[in-house]
Amino acid sequence: MMDPTTDNAGNTGDPGSARASLEALRAEIAKAVVGQDPAVTGLVVALLCRGHVLLEGVPGVAKTLLVRALASALELDTKRVQFTPDLMPTDITGSLVFDARTAEFSFQPGPVFTNLLLADEINRTPPKTQSSLLEAMEERQVTVDGTPRPLPEPFLVAATQNPVEYEGTYPLPEAQLDRFLLKLTIPLPSREDEINVLTRHAEGFDPRDLRAAGVRPVAGPADLEAARAAVAKTAVSPEITGYVVDICRATRDSPSLTLGVSPRGATALLATARAWAWLTGRDYVIPDDVKALALPTLRHRIQLRPEAEMEGVTADSVINAILSHVPVPR
Repeated sequence: MMDPTTDNAGNTGDPGSARASLEALRAEIAKAVVGQDPAVTGLVVALLCRGHVLLEGVPGVAKTLLVRALASALELDTKRVQFTPDLMPTDITGSLVFDARTAEFSFQPGPVFTNLLLADEINRTPPKTQSSLLEAMEERQVTVDGTPRPLPEPFLVAATQNPVEYEGTYPLPEAQLDRFLLKLTIPLPSREDEINVLTRHAEGFDPRDLRAAGVRPVAGPADLEAARAAVAKTAVSPEITGYVVDICRATRDSPSLTLGVSPRGATALLATARAWAWLTGRDYVIPDDVKALALPTLRHRIQLRPEAEMEGVTADSVINAILSHVPVPR
């Protein structure tokens, strides 16, 4: 009989081995995706924090491939939804279907009933359909015909989107943006990385066949649970808590913003800083952990004034300015 503390990848759920498995997870993803280490790290942090991730970048920078590689390296059930203008909310959540043989309605679950949901090009569907994910992302359940139906655990939404300036895109509602733990920007590769990508393709790399590329499952649910338990024990001093609060409150006073970071955003920043501290081998949080995760955790939770946007101010530049002015605890 298989030991219940051991997952299919052969890992035991011990915090030390869990950290090693998550490090191996990053290495496995790198077999398919070149030069996107910050995004890979962000996905691992989101897994540790039970959060969701929004990946933004122009078409063709391997956003979808990145999530597919993560799914292949995990022992988790995965489903993909291509968001299109005609996609309906029930296409995601599921619906009641009448069975003529029994003369009764039965629930047919949608693709949201999975561990890892890849919401591809989420901003190419209207806001009504985008909002169908709100309950799933926050409550980890779906309510159909008044009946709440719990989602599997773990549950992670990894959504990709093109920049909002692109034709055929719809801005995500503020409420949904706030449900994403992290917003990761996927840049165009450097010249060296792009040469590496082309070399791999010339040697026969097929992005549709990740197993042939050598991507194998190296972590599973037991590793995640052990890692999450260890992250929850990572110490946070009162000075660090105050530092997180001061950063978030400074966004509310910024003259460049019409909307600052909410208390939910402050909670998210503290959670991601703890996860990053644990991943780097510490059992306590330092200010550098907070700084390292401030941009991806906060950039989608603030709103620029129109005049600031016209002057070339960006969300990242506002956050960086705040980080440079808020006193750092010793």
